Amino acid sequence: MNARILCLGLTAATLLAACEPVPVEPAPVTPPDDCRASAYQGLVGQQVSVLAAMTFPIGTRQIGPNDAVTSDFRPDRLNIEYGATNRIEKVSCY
Repeated sequence: MNARILCLGLTAATLLAACEPVPVEPAPVTPPDDCRASAYQGLVGQQVSVLAAMTFPIGTRQIGPNDAVTSDFRPDRLNIEYGATNRIEKVSCY
């Protein structure tokens, strides 16, 4: 009789454990695109010389590999970063 009660108890515990809700992973947070950097992502990989023929919003920064920049955070400011090879590596808001 004890074995039967033990078996029934284990079965009930297993069934209840199977009903445990699975935690849902939160959706990744997408950074805001206040400076419309997404519209300029096509520049990534191009030569920095293409920027001379373009117009950008006021306050846009073209940042080279050894350029000093301020550390103030402005999500509405477009930043175009290029590397030592003079190719654009990153376009972002900060």
